Amino acid sequence: MRKTVLFAAALSVATAVTAQTGEITSNRGENWLSQDGDWGVTIDATPFIGYAGNLFNGTSGNSVPTWISASTWDPYNWAGGGDQGAFGSVTRAVIGVKKLKDANTAFRGRLRLGFYSHKETVLVPEIGATDPNATVENVTKWGGNTIQIGVGLEKRVGSTRVVGVYGGDFNFGIAGQKKSFEYGNSLDNTGSRITEEKQGGAMMVGLNAFVGVEWFVAPKVSLGAEYGWGLILASKGFDTTSWDRATGDNGPGEIEGGTKVNDFGIDTNNNGVSINMNFYFQ
Repeated sequence: MRKTVLFAAALSVATAVTAQTGEITSNRGENWLSQDGDWGVTIDATPFIGYAGNLFNGTSGNSVPTWISASTWDPYNWAGGGDQGAFGSVTRAVIGVKKLKDANTAFRGRLRLGFYSHKETVLVPEIGATDPNATVENVTKWGGNTIQIGVGLEKRVGSTRVVGVYGGDFNFGIAGQKKSFEYGNSLDNTGSRITEEKQGGAMMVGLNAFVGVEWFVAPKVSLGAEYGWGLILASKGFDTTSWDRATGDNGPGEIEGGTKVNDFGIDTNNNGVSINMNFYFQ
């Protein structure tokens, strides 16, 4: 009996020491927690959770998850059709990475480099042609880009499978979009016409503090939840329309229009808590 008690006590002490050093292993000897020098990849877990939930509640039309980052900046409302479907009318995901300096500190980075183009060609009657079936090509081209860069510092607290995280992020983004037109018929036959519609250039700067937890559900795999609070500065300039003027038309070659926008805000995340999945490796 005494040996059994001593063995149980020794096992408890060993478990406590293991937990304090952050070395929790699976039955196969795999480390559960992230370690010094690990790299991490972070993705938005919300679409996956929704997909898994729909499998159990009988939702019809349940589709494969589409990873759309909740923190993606979308100044031209591409997700809402602001691109007229040219770029897929969806807000793309931002790539998130981590590098653990030590067990309690990680550097965070986010990156999105998006460059898009779309071209449509239609046949229209050739003005002035003797052949009534003669046609020429009118071409419409869309072009867009969005660049987001984010860096941050994350502090980690705890040595169990539930780890607290807190820290700060700095984010910067720029974007542009334009639509150009090429005509098969000559200017003399069509009259003045638009050659380009350019959206005002957009820029964003953000500084954010965050706090949350990571729950390690498998070795080197965690499900995380974070609240964020911070400020954002964003702006978008006037749109410009370029014209090709016919003879006798003295109108301007370029006209500014639309709405110039400047935004400033200090608040919590507009989507509440962000849910993510983290995968660590060396």
